[in-house]
Amino acid sequence: MARSIGLDACRDFCEVAVADGGRARSAGHVAARPEDLKVFAESLAPDDRVVLEATGNALAIARILAPHVAEVVLAHAQQVRAISHARVKTDKVDARVLADLLAADLIPPVWVGDERVRMLRRLVSRRRGLVKRRTQVKNEVSAVLLRNLKGRPPASDPFGRKGRIWLAAQELPADERLTVDAALRQLDFLGAELAEIDRLVAVQAQGDEDVRRLLTVPGVDVTTAVTLIAVIGDARRFPTSRQLVGYLGLHPRVRQSGSEPARHGRLSKEGSAAARHVLVEAAWTAARSPGPLHAFAARVAARRGRQVAAVAVARKLCVLCWCLLTRGEDYAFARPSMVRRKLRRLELAAGAPRRKSGPQADPVWNTDADTRERRLAEQAERAYERLVADWKVMQARAGASATPGRASLGLQ
Repeated sequence: MARSIGLDACRDFCEVAVADGGRARSAGHVAARPEDLKVFAESLAPDDRVVLEATGNALAIARILAPHVAEVVLAHAQQVRAISHARVKTDKVDARVLADLLAADLIPPVWVGDERVRMLRRLVSRRRGLVKRRTQVKNEVSAVLLRNLKGRPPASDPFGRKGRIWLAAQELPADERLTVDAALRQLDFLGAELAEIDRLVAVQAQGDEDVRRLLTVPGVDVTTAVTLIAVIGDARRFPTSRQLVGYLGLHPRVRQSGSEPARHGRLSKEGSAAARHVLVEAAWTAARSPGPLHAFAARVAARRGRQVAAVAVARKLCVLCWCLLTRGEDYAFARPSMVRRKLRRLELAAGAPRRKSGPQADPVWNTDADTRERRLAEQAERAYERLVADWKVMQARAGASATPGRASLGLQ
């Protein structure tokens, strides 16, 4: 009979529990070193199943154990805690709980992408941390200026060349001057690190058809596209767009009991915060660009305000990305000139040489083409508004069919 083996992994060792036709029992522990884990893996039977929570070193342990057993499952730590309801929290108890849940086929697994997806996730996480640190450093400088009653800098970028000249000319106490100078040095270092990560991200994104397809959506840049690809992985593992929305935490909480109607609350915010952040940032840009997304944002903002409209557009972008990735199609209302500029920025970030100055046979910036594409986008926006108007008329006529195009023609 196949055994179910639970491992509670920590930095130094893994607590082992075995369920063999009955309640799980503790079976000692094994050091979390490659050589010790290999010896432990060789002692397992080919039909054994192993489970461990998806923590920092879980994937490395799973790689060592996988060739020697039938299956290695990485469990969703938060959902395991919700299922087990264990009153005692020790390593031995956790290992036994994992083994019992695996024997009962109650383990909620996590999806593990391929090596490229995991590398993109690490790059995205590193970049997000650097951006947060850069924001903290800039806030420190702003706090120094506020404490010393210094006005707003005359430059649009306080940390650019003109802004730094202005900062150097300000009279500050010795300790405050030390803080500002140290902050500027940190910004230089963080900027160089961000540039290197952006180069690596651009190299990985070049030639990726999914990234290129997401770039056809207004508001989506290279950082947004790569973050979504890193978080989502294979979009086809989500049968519907609703499941992807829930995976990214863009769906509202629902409370319902008995015959009472369902009550919807704030966003669940489960899943990747990085994906939600880039989608909301893209939503603000998409809401300002002519097209159906602009009309949708204006319609929601009129009822609920701009903040709610931005989140609604972010959810709409999530659904749109699922459709594009699963169907292998580009955005129907894409503006080719803008897509070409995004792709050119991607090439430059990856290290491509800049073109020589002067007239180009096929310039990236073309004012006439931009004007024509903008007019087409505005036509698509008006078509969406007419579609919504028709839909409202049909909804108002409950039980009766509405004449197609009646609202579009302005008839009453």
